[in-house]
Amino acid sequence: MNSNHKPLIQVSHLKKYFPIHRGIIIERHVGDIKAVDDVSFNLYQGETLGLVGETGCGKTTVGRTLLRLYEPTAGVIYFKETDLTALKGEALRSIRQRMQMIFQDPYASLNPRMTVGSIVSAPLEVHQVINRKEKKERVQELLAMVGLNPEFVNRYPHEFSGGQRQRIGIARALALNPDLIVCDEPISSLDVSIQAQVVNLLEELQSRLNLTYLFIAHDLSMVRHISSRIAVMYLGKIMELADRNEIYLNPLHPYTQALMSAVPVPDPDVQASRHRIILQGDIPSPANPPKGCNFNTRCPIADEICRLHDPEFREIHTDHWVSCHFAE
Repeated sequence: MNSNHKPLIQVSHLKKYFPIHRGIIIERHVGDIKAVDDVSFNLYQGETLGLVGETGCGKTTVGRTLLRLYEPTAGVIYFKETDLTALKGEALRSIRQRMQMIFQDPYASLNPRMTVGSIVSAPLEVHQVINRKEKKERVQELLAMVGLNPEFVNRYPHEFSGGQRQRIGIARALALNPDLIVCDEPISSLDVSIQAQVVNLLEELQSRLNLTYLFIAHDLSMVRHISSRIAVMYLGKIMELADRNEIYLNPLHPYTQALMSAVPVPDPDVQASRHRIILQGDIPSPANPPKGCNFNTRCPIADEICRLHDPEFREIHTDHWVSCHFAE
């Protein structure tokens, strides 16, 4: 998807199904929730890949499966030359130092019984990378790095605002100098004014530390601002993947076109002249997705081939990938 250099992460035909069981005494496997269904993409060192889509489309599951917080049902995940899906035990634990996560809810993701110093130093203790004196200095350095007072190490999470708590979560994610950080909607629960501060902080840290982000979000305007490329998900599949400007100015998939038509434009004259695409119907259940293309039940241009055959995820133009029979 970018031939200039080797990817940091290669995801190929990734699937994550959650089994559905019935029965009390004898449990029977009666089906699967197809949260992620045949997803492929590359992630390059130093870039931000935005992952967008409606609630329940599988964005968070992709992020968690990427870090092996969920075990993949099928597919392969390469971190540089290492197959993450084949690792177990100490080998997996060791490589996890290089992959971290910033969680969505800054209230639920911090242990209220632990001080800020204990929270931020937890990864250092788990992986035993530095001694006690160095640990204290490292924690203070991390707090200063994310814009918090280094003297706050003995305070508890309830003494901080939501934005400050998310900065603590970011400091924890940076503790082990990771290459990749999965940002799982890190700004969705924050006030709009605080969202901009957190996004600016993430961009500054990326520039300084050469970080790579998988940025999961709903806010399409914010995703365009922070991302290098954008992937659009629908019902467990990637519908379109391209450069951020390309996907906003020239969306090729009908679902992406509908999403982009909903993004407001600050110019009222331009906004009044835009055509808003309203999709009909509801999202099908991931436990029973439609045959053929997942989007065919709501697609305004769906034809018989869409109801029979799942479209190939193919490169239409250079670095512009689409999963649609009619995209060109």
